[in-house]
Amino acid sequence: MVLLHVLFEHAAGYALFAVREVEEISLLLPQVEESILNIGKFHSIVRLVAFSPFKSAQSALENVNAISEGILHEDLRLLLETNLPAKKKKTLLGVSDAKIGAAVQEELGYQCQTGGVVAEITRGIRLHFHILVKGLTAQSASKAQLGLGHSYSRAKVKFNVNRVDNMIIQSISLLDQLDKDINTFSMRVREWYGYHFPELVKIVSDNYTYCRLAKCIGNRKELSEERLEALEEIVMDSAKAQAILDASRSSMGMDISPIDLINIESFSSRVISLSEYRKGLQEYLRSKMGQVAPSLSALIGEVVGARLISHAGSLTNLAKYPASTVQILGAEKALFRALKTRGNTPKYGLIFHSTFIGRAATRNKGRISRYLANKCTIASRIDCFSDVPTSVFGDKLREQVEERLAFYETGEPPRKNLDVMKEAMVEATEVAAEIKKKEKKKKKREKKRLEALAVAAAAEEAENSVLETTMEAEENDTEPKKKKKKRHQETSLDENGLAEPPLPKKQKKLAQEEPPQSDKKKKKKRKVQEED
Repeated sequence: MVLLHVLFEHAAGYALFAVREVEEISLLLPQVEESILNIGKFHSIVRLVAFSPFKSAQSALENVNAISEGILHEDLRLLLETNLPAKKKKTLLGVSDAKIGAAVQEELGYQCQTGGVVAEITRGIRLHFHILVKGLTAQSASKAQLGLGHSYSRAKVKFNVNRVDNMIIQSISLLDQLDKDINTFSMRVREWYGYHFPELVKIVSDNYTYCRLAKCIGNRKELSEERLEALEEIVMDSAKAQAILDASRSSMGMDISPIDLINIESFSSRVISLSEYRKGLQEYLRSKMGQVAPSLSALIGEVVGARLISHAGSLTNLAKYPASTVQILGAEKALFRALKTRGNTPKYGLIFHSTFIGRAATRNKGRISRYLANKCTIASRIDCFSDVPTSVFGDKLREQVEERLAFYETGEPPRKNLDVMKEAMVEATEVAAEIKKKEKKKKKREKKRLEALAVAAAAEEAENSVLETTMEAEENDTEPKKKKKKRHQETSLDENGLAEPPLPKKQKKLAQEEPPQSDKKKKKKRKVQEED
């Protein structure tokens, strides 16, 4: 009798299930397949032994990362040690991942099985998990899966922005495409403008220069000695400029209309702008390779190194490849054709474009390509897994390849790899220390700048608050003065110099409406009052 237990990893936690005892595990397969959709029948075959929920989202992420890397986490170890039977020989543990099964077998000693019946049981557990585990609903299980999936993906996608090899892959692909397009467009300009000025093709061979000349010259009949300086600036040769001028005077080309010339010039300007953009893109690729893979670019060059990374898919994939694979990377068709026809396998792939293989003699090309592939593998691994990327190792590896070339030609023995790597380690530690010092200084400067900005902002806020308080105080002071002035204007003096009491509003209005009386009328009124 064999005791089969199945381990199931869920976003909510680990679950351990016990399967009904049978003499042979293969007999379970038809029973499980029949009962997988019926929870009642499936529950009679599989029962829950233990469920260990994750304590937090962080704990769940740690466990999932450990499972993906084939490492036995402490939480999983505790679950298996406490709930699995003590008799390890009669116990069989079913797991969905072979890596975690190997880790369990190595560390705990339980036999593990994947595939077959275990895969079918796992499928049934996944289908009925929220029913088999009490207190877990389908909604909460789906929420746990969604949250853990997002956090796991986010953790995998996180990387250093300055060491992104995806940008290198896109840049080298665009660079190759631009080379093809610029070549095609330049040939079109040559053919188009060649109807008017066919002799220019023989004088100027460079596509970029030809397009600039086609735009500058325009109609060859209008070309004179006054524009000789402009031609010299483009061609960078006075003899060639004079030859272009002489050829324009005795050219066999056909006449061209102004509208055709406008179209040729506009197309030439497009080709020129594409060529200039290509130069800028190559500089960008050079700087990016210096950040991501400085050792590889120092050893084999930026363009060839970028092509290797692009063909492998990433720098990490390239670092995982053995030297034999790197040697023929890019020559897969030739390799499989040779294996099929039982011919000679290719000696090199993309690394053929490096200068070393071109400089080697014919009989030494295979040997130097094998040696160079070995050094490329070392350089890519150093770039991929080093904390502080430096070009020290790449320079030392390049020196070793140069010494090996000299050894093939002259027989001078090269230095030992151990001595070279010791020197490189000493230099790399010094360079890394300098880089760290520079980074610390940058951080300090940034911190000081932020502090200065904060102090300036606080000072501005204080000034604004002081101005607001002073303005409010001034407003409060001016309001009573205005009121006093109004009252002073309203009070008037009588004949004896005494202040008259203020009139009510109605009397004021009447007084304002009455026309001013003359002095004679006032005297008459007084006389009448005295007589009475």
